[in-house]
Amino acid sequence: MAKEKTVFTCTECGGTSPRWLGKCPACEAWNTLVETVAESSSGAARNRFAPLAGSAAVAVLADIEAAEVARTPTGIDELDRVLGGGIVEGGVVLIGGDPGIGKSTLLLQALDGLQRAQVPTLYVTGEESGAQVALRSRRLGLDHSQVKVLAEIQLEKILATLASSQPAVAVIDSIQTVYSDQLTSAPGSVAQVRECAAHLTRAAKAGGTTVVLVGHVTKEGALAGPRVLEHMVDTVLYFEGDTHSSFRLVRAIKNRFGAVNEIGVFAMTERGLKGVANPSAIFLSQHSEPVPGSCVLVTLEGTRPMLVEIQALVDSGGPSPRRLSVGLERDRLAMLLAVLHRHAGVACMDQDVFVNAVGGVRISEPAADLAVMLAITSSLRGRALPKGFLAFGEVGLAGEVRPAPRGQERLREAAKLGFSVAVVPRANAPKKGSRELEGLTIHPVERIEEAMEVVRGLA
Repeated sequence: MAKEKTVFTCTECGGTSPRWLGKCPACEAWNTLVETVAESSSGAARNRFAPLAGSAAVAVLADIEAAEVARTPTGIDELDRVLGGGIVEGGVVLIGGDPGIGKSTLLLQALDGLQRAQVPTLYVTGEESGAQVALRSRRLGLDHSQVKVLAEIQLEKILATLASSQPAVAVIDSIQTVYSDQLTSAPGSVAQVRECAAHLTRAAKAGGTTVVLVGHVTKEGALAGPRVLEHMVDTVLYFEGDTHSSFRLVRAIKNRFGAVNEIGVFAMTERGLKGVANPSAIFLSQHSEPVPGSCVLVTLEGTRPMLVEIQALVDSGGPSPRRLSVGLERDRLAMLLAVLHRHAGVACMDQDVFVNAVGGVRISEPAADLAVMLAITSSLRGRALPKGFLAFGEVGLAGEVRPAPRGQERLREAAKLGFSVAVVPRANAPKKGSRELEGLTIHPVERIEEAMEVVRGLA
């Protein structure tokens, strides 16, 4: 097969150059030329790959039949939760995370479960040999696994194997190691990653194979390679967690077949990753008695309500007091301290303030505001909040306590876990006589001053 001609295309203006240049000759932008495959006159080279979807006539949206997408469970409940219920035929999933966090381990376990359910699978490894993959499967207790393994990094051979074996699920570990003979650049370059991912996506859509791409991440934790990689795939998953901790989070950042920001919680064991059925137990510290500076929050991760302990430490500071938050936005902490001073009369100008979300979870929703402010006040005054106490709600700059989305689900989760006292926005207060919230005393508030009065009355 004749090798196709390559050119260098500008990512800014789309102009081309026969060779690489530091500056685009068309728009004069620097470092924007990337290697691409030139279109042949006959188009035969491009057309040998199947299109993403068959040609169809123009139709009115209301007349198109919308059928439910069929899903195949992987056998790992937490992974199925993140995927939206299971894998989808022809879907392309991109999963990224730090080295050694457990991406390959989780996918090998998922493939073994699918294979045992009579689902044809293929594991393509570009970073390890077949013997290394077999050794890992032995460590995971998968001694008699029937998963097919291919140690290959050339795109054309991988596509030929997918066409011949026709697996229902294929894992490419990793996309940065795959290269195409059509390009002269090294594996992992922008051009190689983009072209290889595009061809694998076409193959998945044409053949109905679910393709899972493992992606490397940069020092900042973002997926390496062109951002267009995330646009091409159907689902983007991020592996989160400290490698020194046994707990891992898998978060859905994009999902065309399910909810985004859904998370799955796993624990790393000697036999691989195991799903955690009750993740709230991870994020709640076990105190024998209530301690100052601790307040429990009910947060939402996708569709899952979780209880997380917010800890605050207020200590004497110098002329430049520090504000440090772990798992919460630092700029929002500064804003909450200003609201606390202006509307509740709690001054921390000369104090160091440290806030932490227990368990390494990251909380981005503003519903954590009320719990953070109550934890800071508890630490400053040295008074512990009552046992079984929780709070949630967004606090505005005017001191008002705004409702949090899906407040009833948050309260039901708290009541189920045995909490007895809750301070919530008035708009989230349930109707009287709710049997699901028996044993949970709810104090609805409209302003931060009211929340402080309620807490003082409970102490």
